Amino acid sequence: MKYAHRPKKQGLYDPAFEHDACGVGFVCDATGRVSNETVIKGLEVLNRLSHRGATGADPKTGDGAGVLIQIPHEFFAKVCPQAGIELPAQGSYGTGLIFLPTNNKERKFCKDTLSDIAKKEGQEILGWRRVPVDDSDIGISAKNT
Repeated sequence: MKYAHRPKKQGLYDPAFEHDACGVGFVCDATGRVSNETVIKGLEVLNRLSHRGATGADPKTGDGAGVLIQIPHEFFAKVCPQAGIELPAQGSYGTGLIFLPTNNKERKFCKDTLSDIAKKEGQEILGWRRVPVDDSDIGISAKNT
């Protein structure tokens, strides 16, 4: 949709700050049904967005766009025991993905700090799991950081 004019400056709005937006895609199942098909469609949307934010000179290094899904309880029920994590019932826990420093001392500091904050908030960290990573196809600038 093209507009011949922009609204005039008023209140907190200033047309001088107008600019093109990055691409956004949204796929959901309106009934709340959990389905791999929804995830596949979401990944297709990501692949079709040629510009999702900051891009650099390295064409393989993207902006970190991704998908948000429900907690895959069956998956966690399978992998958590392997990491020594006792998982509560579905819907009784949350998950997080944290990129920790590679330096042992710094990593320990971050884990201890997060544990302290969780405790102060009345929460409990059930455990930490090392996520398998395949970095064979990422860009050089991403590998370096």
